[in-house]
Amino acid sequence: MNSESEIHKIINDSIEAIRAKNIEKLMPGYAPDVVQFDVVDPLQYKGSDGIKKRMNDWFSSFKSPIGYDVRELEITASENIAFCHSLNGVNAIKTDGGKLEMWWRTTMCFRKIGSKWLITHVHSSVPFDPVTGKASTELKPDNI
Repeated sequence: MNSESEIHKIINDSIEAIRAKNIEKLMPGYAPDVVQFDVVDPLQYKGSDGIKKRMNDWFSSFKSPIGYDVRELEITASENIAFCHSLNGVNAIKTDGGKLEMWWRTTMCFRKIGSKWLITHVHSSVPFDPVTGKASTELKPDNI
């Protein structure tokens, strides 16, 4: 399997894990020293323990299952470093009965450690309206 295929498998496994709210299936793709810049506070999450806590908190805010989709995925890989970007969306019912439906932009960086590709950085962002200063959470990919 080539590097792009291996990274694609990590992403697909992550999608399945998120949809199932399965933290144990999600975490093996992350490097121990991963850093994540998410769309919610705080400014960053450090280390796989930080990511695990963030994801557990996120998963527990939803009733099952979570509708989760990744579109327009582009992967670039060299021998030991890779990155990808995509548009990611969630459509789920929160535990308080409210609905969350939004899309955001994600860039992920990978490093090959030993013989295994691992996620070392995740940056997620939502565009904002410069007039109101509010996040533009109603935007959707063109192909939806």
